[in-house]
Amino acid sequence: MTTTTIGVDIGGTKIAAALVGAGGELRGPVLRAPTPAAEGPVAVLHAAADLARRAAAAGRDDRGEAPVACGVGTAGAVDADGRITHATGSLPGWRGTDVRTALEAALGLPVTVHNDVHAMAVAEARRGAAATARDALVVAAGTGIGGAVITSGALVRGRHGLAGSIGHLPATVRTGRPCGCGGTDHVESYAAGPAIAALYAQRAGLAAVPALEEVAAADRPEASEAIALAARVLGAGLAAAATLLDPDVVVLGGGVLGLGEPFVAAVAEAMRAAAALPGPAGVPLRVAAFGPAAVLTGAALLAT
Repeated sequence: MTTTTIGVDIGGTKIAAALVGAGGELRGPVLRAPTPAAEGPVAVLHAAADLARRAAAAGRDDRGEAPVACGVGTAGAVDADGRITHATGSLPGWRGTDVRTALEAALGLPVTVHNDVHAMAVAEARRGAAATARDALVVAAGTGIGGAVITSGALVRGRHGLAGSIGHLPATVRTGRPCGCGGTDHVESYAAGPAIAALYAQRAGLAAVPALEEVAAADRPEASEAIALAARVLGAGLAAAATLLDPDVVVLGGGVLGLGEPFVAAVAEAMRAAAALPGPAGVPLRVAAFGPAAVLTGAALLAT
């Protein structure tokens, strides 16, 4: 009988769960539900536990296998005990939540908890775009910008669960744009999806901020300018991180990939241009191989 684990992805808008095999393969359907973020952490944990139970039952129905553990990838920084040390407004009140203890009590299984991008990075390192690399920097740019460091094939968490937080490096542009963390002029302030859309709306004089897909499709110079600025800022941030870490590869994922291959190429060019040393300038930038199940898959792998 193959060992299976429940993988859970807790985000600001949705929760996903599935049964995952020891090799990272899905062993049942991926179940999804809206995140009741406005109702507070207790409601979020209840919804996550309910979805995890349903995923385990669906997996047992298919193969007759009961899970041995649960791995959780969640928005926010997570300490070694599975407690949230920092979170943004996407999950109100999430900071300080003891996710591990609550879900262990609810599920009756051992539970491990990691930051969602850390979990994504493990999926990419073991079975994705960084599978052939010893050292990798994995970055997810979407609603926010998170990152993770893989060294000798292992995830680096950091003392406070913040290792790889490239989105909160200082940006090369200083115009006073706010960041979701409460700071100003971070990489995330210019290169996250909502930041790109907000800058476009501001420059185009729009009454409302559009979705990123609308920015990508807009045939207006203000849209091109916002996207180009995001590529330059993100590329420079990646160059700084690559200079510090000297990885074999940088992997980029997240919602900004919806801007298309020209955006990825512009980020790669900006990364090369900003790198001060020949080694980091030659680090390849790869697109993430995993799709929406990356976080729950990596979380499950980390639980075994």
